[in-house]
Amino acid sequence: MAKKEVPSSIKDEALVLKRRNQMIKGAVTLFIEKGFHKTTTREIAKASGFSIGTLYEYIRTKEDVLFLVCDSIYRRVKARMEASIDPRETSVQSLVHAIRSYFQLMDDMQDEVLVMYQEVKSLPRDAQDYVLQKERDMVSMLEEVIRNSLPHQKSDSEVTLLANNIFVQGQMWGFRRWILQRSFTIETYTDLQIQLLLEGLGEFQEER
Repeated sequence: MAKKEVPSSIKDEALVLKRRNQMIKGAVTLFIEKGFHKTTTREIAKASGFSIGTLYEYIRTKEDVLFLVCDSIYRRVKARMEASIDPRETSVQSLVHAIRSYFQLMDDMQDEVLVMYQEVKSLPRDAQDYVLQKERDMVSMLEEVIRNSLPHQKSDSEVTLLANNIFVQGQMWGFRRWILQRSFTIETYTDLQIQLLLEGLGEFQEER
């Protein structure tokens, strides 16, 4: 699927990136506090540090802001995962490393991830399709590292389910933080999830 573009009347790409990053940061704070529908574009502009007129030089609608938030999340996830996954590695430890990196990113971005899953339904259909394709791409990256890392061959359905389980477990840290963070740090949560995963795969003793 081709990348969805959000039009801007500003031609300076560096300035567009800077202003949109300000917009994303301000919008996430407001969406967490008030929700997407109760947040106005004027409030987003104020939280971003510029006027409503300036805001509309970089976006057309409030839905554009939400799309930029979702797109930013997946670009950052993709960059972090690509940096942590080496297709040449074929050990269980490479899978462990990828999980640790992904879970830490979910901790770093827990507010953004929470907003995205609460509000993605408010996007137009084409934008929803684009965001969901990005999610499928992220799961595919996990599937690749699972295939490369595990010494015992898994079926396609097993690999798909494992990848989706890992993906959701990372996001769960943000979804369920109100209770999980009473008992765990991100480090202890990650350690236990990895232990349970490897035990289920029969790999825990080998890693120890």
